[in-house]
Amino acid sequence: MVRLPNTPAEVERGQRLGALLRRARGQRSMLETALDAGVSPETLRKIETGRVATPAFPTIAAIADVLGLSLDAVWSEINPPEPESEPTGPTRERLAS
Repeated sequence: MVRLPNTPAEVERGQRLGALLRRARGQRSMLETALDAGVSPETLRKIETGRVATPAFPTIAAIADVLGLSLDAVWSEINPPEPESEPTGPTRERLAS
């Protein structure tokens, strides 16, 4: 199976995820966190450093649970809302009338 390269957006999202997990882990050791989540310390290290930009959902769910993070909080943190675009063309003109 050939794995496609990550898009720039996926890489950025992976970096935000890693930063979030590092902040949430605080002073807790990486080894303790990984073992409590049932993942290898190397997997957690790769996620936290952004080297794994698209980790498996069960992996993130397990780590988030150990760190006391809701999946909703994780999702909203790593996927900032898209800026609203202004209408253009005829729609904008109709709004101004």
